[in-house]
Amino acid sequence: MEAVKEEKNSGGQNYIRFDWAIKRLLRNKADFGAVNGLLSCLFEKQIFITTVLESEGNQEDENDKFNRVDVLVEDENGEKIIIEIQNNYQVDYYHRMLYGVSKVVCDYLKKGDKYDKIKKIYSISIVYFELGHGNDYVYFGNTEFRGKHTKDILELTPTQKTRYNREKVGDIFPDYCVLRVEKFDKIAKTPLDEWIYYLKTTKIPDNFTAQGLDEIRTKQKVEDLPEEERKAYYRHLDQVSYEEGVIEHNRSEARMEGITEGEAIGLEKGEAIGLEKGEAIGLEKGEAIGLEKGEAIGLEKGEQERLKLEQRIAELEKQLKAQSK
Repeated sequence: MEAVKEEKNSGGQNYIRFDWAIKRLLRNKADFGAVNGLLSCLFEKQIFITTVLESEGNQEDENDKFNRVDVLVEDENGEKIIIEIQNNYQVDYYHRMLYGVSKVVCDYLKKGDKYDKIKKIYSISIVYFELGHGNDYVYFGNTEFRGKHTKDILELTPTQKTRYNREKVGDIFPDYCVLRVEKFDKIAKTPLDEWIYYLKTTKIPDNFTAQGLDEIRTKQKVEDLPEEERKAYYRHLDQVSYEEGVIEHNRSEARMEGITEGEAIGLEKGEAIGLEKGEAIGLEKGEAIGLEKGEAIGLEKGEQERLKLEQRIAELEKQLKAQSK
């Protein structure tokens, strides 16, 4: 993992990891400021959270999973926002994103409600592993319908725009955002970059001014935690480190097994191909050598027979001359 280039005036201050802090930042409205700031920097418009909704991820007991944190909130427009933090690799994570959005749609549409009661949903994934292949560290995804033949984008009618209070068809469907934290290795140039720098390093340099980071500065210092909570936080860090170690160990084991198996398969196939080619080459060379030797032997024997025949003819001629006298 390539380290983030150090910012000026960092001060070396370490703050609480966001996956641990976010649940404590969402206990009451007075603590919504940091998350409001992150969302506002992400969407480049002011976001205000009004409610923390019921979800499986909004737990604060000993059974919480260390590997991931997810919270579900609602903004002032009634739109739902899923914020999920995933520390370790999950092969079907894209499917998990889809499931999370689908579940919110189903959970918050009351039986008998019309479908136009479905509110806009945003899914924000903050991941600390290599999710897919790409060069950027921030990705947005949404839905559009494009004509197969004309290539134009399907649009809402004026009536639909008024009724749904939406400008585009895609505004009705969920939006996805993925922050690939480990891909960030640059100097922070935007408010969102400053947030990602903090997400990756747990540090907030003095010159950072992104909305919401002051909330982290004032309320989320490790040394300010009560003793029991600080111990729990350190256990969390140990668990994250342990899980990362286990995953890396399994990856190393898999790589070694792959190399060993690859060598065995390569050796086996190499021997088979070598034998097959050896036989072919041997047969070809054998035929050539056999033909050459056969021709030489045949030529030699033919010469011997010719000499014998000439000798026999000479003897017969000699006998004929003797009889004619």
